[in-house]
Amino acid sequence: MAKRAFWFTTGATAGFGGAMWIRRQVLRTVRRYTPEQVQADVSTSVRRLGTDLREAVTTGRTAMADREAELRSELEPDTGTAGGDATAATDVTAATPATAAGRAGRPGRTPTSPLG
Repeated sequence: MAKRAFWFTTGATAGFGGAMWIRRQVLRTVRRYTPEQVQADVSTSVRRLGTDLREAVTTGRTAMADREAELRSELEPDTGTAGGDATAATDVTAATPATAAGRAGRPGRTPTSPLG
């Protein structure tokens, strides 16, 4: 009779513990899908996306500026050659006052760039 009481108590305890665990999991899942929680999750995700997007744009602009500086340094006329005259080099980008004035309000754009 003691064996039966032991196993009955063990089974009842395991059943009760399992039922409580399942109940807790179900309530946690239900709470997760309430409108308030879904709204909080969505707003957190949108904020994170905005932050990531800002970082990506900043990184892209920095890389673009670095690459543009690199390309500009490659395209600049070489004024320090031993056989050449330093005054003979001309600045192609300042060909006319009109183009210089047109570029004043548009940083990064040159007459030869695709953006014009």
